[in-house]
Amino acid sequence: MAAPRQDAEPEAQELELELELQAVIGFNGHIHAGLTCHPDREHLIYPLGCTVITENLNNSQSFLHGHTNNVSCVAVSPSGRYIASGQVTFMGFKADIILWDYEKKELLARLSLHKGKVEKLAFSPNDLYLVSLGGQDDGNRVLVALFFRFITVNTSQPHPSSSVMFSASSGTIRVWELDLPNRKIRSTECQTGQLKRVITCIIMADDDSYFYVGTTSGDILKLNTKSKLMSDYGPMKDKFSQGVTALLLLKTGELLVGTGGGIIALFKGSNYRSIRKIQVQGGVTSLTLRGQGHQFFAGTEESQIYRINFAEFKEKCIATCHNEAINDIIFPLLPTLALYHTLGENAMNPKPGDPSLIHILACNASFNVSCLTMLFTGGFQVRVWEIGQNTRKLGGVLKEHISAVSCIKIKKNNLECITASLDGTCIIWDLVRLIRNQMILANTLFQCVCYHPEEFQIITSGTDRNIGWWEVFDGSVIRELEGSVKGSINGMDITSDGTHFVTGGDDHLVKVWDYDTGEVTHVGVGHSGSIRRLKICPGNKYIVSVSADGAILRWKYPHSH
Repeated sequence: MAAPRQDAEPEAQELELELELQAVIGFNGHIHAGLTCHPDREHLIYPLGCTVITENLNNSQSFLHGHTNNVSCVAVSPSGRYIASGQVTFMGFKADIILWDYEKKELLARLSLHKGKVEKLAFSPNDLYLVSLGGQDDGNRVLVALFFRFITVNTSQPHPSSSVMFSASSGTIRVWELDLPNRKIRSTECQTGQLKRVITCIIMADDDSYFYVGTTSGDILKLNTKSKLMSDYGPMKDKFSQGVTALLLLKTGELLVGTGGGIIALFKGSNYRSIRKIQVQGGVTSLTLRGQGHQFFAGTEESQIYRINFAEFKEKCIATCHNEAINDIIFPLLPTLALYHTLGENAMNPKPGDPSLIHILACNASFNVSCLTMLFTGGFQVRVWEIGQNTRKLGGVLKEHISAVSCIKIKKNNLECITASLDGTCIIWDLVRLIRNQMILANTLFQCVCYHPEEFQIITSGTDRNIGWWEVFDGSVIRELEGSVKGSINGMDITSDGTHFVTGGDDHLVKVWDYDTGEVTHVGVGHSGSIRRLKICPGNKYIVSVSADGAILRWKYPHSH
């Protein structure tokens, strides 16, 4: 094996190419109305991190990249020609709104109108107007963005409700009317009498004569559009204890209600009594119709997506994703490339190529499991387990680390392993005698370590942002270089031939490196949370990375032959 070049630059920026993103497993179920079925009836649209995903119901995906922080809301125009998405940003800074061309998957316009966060977006029925609502730091301002430059519509016969919009917040419901000739917006507050409610969601009737709002109190208010008065509300009894969180109004006049307790109910008539009801996992944050309503989809806070056929009114979970940080990932020793295991905060979820759940194995341990292997577990100690066909017993404990063990790698012959720790040491262990062979010291909190396939060298990285090459024999450093401009490097993996390795960390970037030259060849942009771990699959076909926002991203490995 050739030694790494000593004179290589840390990064050759001019040679970096973009890493191709192939697929994403993940769904941010915390975004209200974040899941939308496109009018073409064949695609679901939803945000994950800083990316907007359009997914064919046959599981093919495309990605809209352009946001610099987490996407906070998504809207699709009634014609389906346009997608709008808003994001969050740091306090005091402007949060972008992006208008996308759906067919071309291209960015049409970027607007910076709100501070801190874009709370909600909505298109007018004729696609001519886009309404945006700012978050709390923005003073809840309502703005109208006009896109005459990009949208060509017949304005001689405008839709009757294109100049009227509705907003609801804590205790206030308003109707806004656009006076285009005078460039003004006038608001009228709706009256609900003595009834005071915190509003969570709103839905408009097709004929514009009335609209419904859901509340945190677990009931639904119906208001007349012309009079701006509440006409009725309910249910009077048996309110939903965790509030109404999503509403859908069907062509038949029936009302679909999603709740914070995971109940999806169907209401018919004005008595506000549910005639059908199902229970899903997690509070319902999105309800969206497919076509005229023969089928609809629901998204939940537990990052589940359900498909419900209206006739049977039975749910089927079509996607289940992590709703917490993913700490580690590993490929099993199986003759397949389509299966990998991920370790979240609370459970290990085997994930296939499509996002369906196989089973969950709970990590029942008295210590924090921060790294994933089949024989070892790392907390503040390294515990070696003997696993038989029907037995599992503790074989020994390696106690030299004085802080959390962040990564464990085992030599091919199973006689040696190396552990990386937040105490600034990497220790090479003799697994026969259960003693230390060698120790590596550095002024960092080690987050990851890898053996080169020939196993005479290792590479490490951590919070100091440096990547280090080390000799296994005596623990001496061969070379160090800067691996990230900002933030810790939390994960790395190396190819089976040792020619390239990959890294990821707090800068949200997946980087492919040439092992000998120490140069970056490709960079992948797609994560919005800190990358916790990443792995190159057997056969070097693709790279899988996992992050703190619960996302799993699959990238095409760029150097496969």
